[in-house]
Amino acid sequence: MPSREQDSGETAGPLHRPVLLREVLRYLDAQPGMTVVDGTVGAAGHSKEILKHISPAGQLIGLDRDSMMLGYASQSLDVAHCSLHQASYAELPEILEKLELSTVDRVLLDLGLSSDQLADDDRGFGFESQGPLDLRFDISRGKPAWKLIEECNEAELADILHNWGEERFSKQIAKRLTEQRTKAPVRTAAELVQAVCEAVPGAARSQARKNPATRVFQALRIAVNDELQHLEEFLQEGLFSSLSPGGKAVVISFHSLEDRLVKNAFRDVKRWQNLTTKPVTASAVEQKVNPRSRTAKLRAAIRL
Repeated sequence: MPSREQDSGETAGPLHRPVLLREVLRYLDAQPGMTVVDGTVGAAGHSKEILKHISPAGQLIGLDRDSMMLGYASQSLDVAHCSLHQASYAELPEILEKLELSTVDRVLLDLGLSSDQLADDDRGFGFESQGPLDLRFDISRGKPAWKLIEECNEAELADILHNWGEERFSKQIAKRLTEQRTKAPVRTAAELVQAVCEAVPGAARSQARKNPATRVFQALRIAVNDELQHLEEFLQEGLFSSLSPGGKAVVISFHSLEDRLVKNAFRDVKRWQNLTTKPVTASAVEQKVNPRSRTAKLRAAIRL
């Protein structure tokens, strides 16, 4: 029987539009009867189309750390042919063991943040959010971003912003955030944006093509969710061990830190036949229709 390990409460329809959908389907090449894992199922934009290719005898396994996104996925997917689990893709080997499966035929990871998460005012993913600056995918684990800012010293905070956000003004921003704690500590996304804008030099703000706080949000989100640790661990062992020989893996990343890990993993010629020597990017048309796709990079490989 399919399982749905998440809150099944009613939710409004999802806002998210899947990126690189045609390219994902082409590189996955899912066939009828296959077992496919969507390790970041989100609102099921990719999974809905994958199910069409593997039906009627195939099985889709959807994982996501965010219970809200699993709620959307459960509305969109034919649960007779899928099982949904609140878990990180890094936990895939354990999920397969629970399902009494040794390996699967295909694995997809879309590492991007969903439009629905950005619109969720309760967790502070969006720049203008007035809710708490949480930034966790699974609010039952770890600590929220506002608490991380409160507990880190200036040097630790600067390291987080530099290492995981590649933020060039990391020291100035960390100094501002730690100085501000005694009088007006950051508690919301909007307050964080204001603090960053006050710390970044005016010339840099005026020349920025993105919100000046973009890299700061990225760094804090990576930190509170251990995102790079999950990805590195999965690429080192979990992905290879979970795929059948000849099985295909497709990974979509959205910043250089993720893409570098994926690229280096697929360079291992003893394990992988790399299908994408250069990353696949969105067409000009898709980028215009869906601006989120502008930074997306797809890499694919076959397990040897």
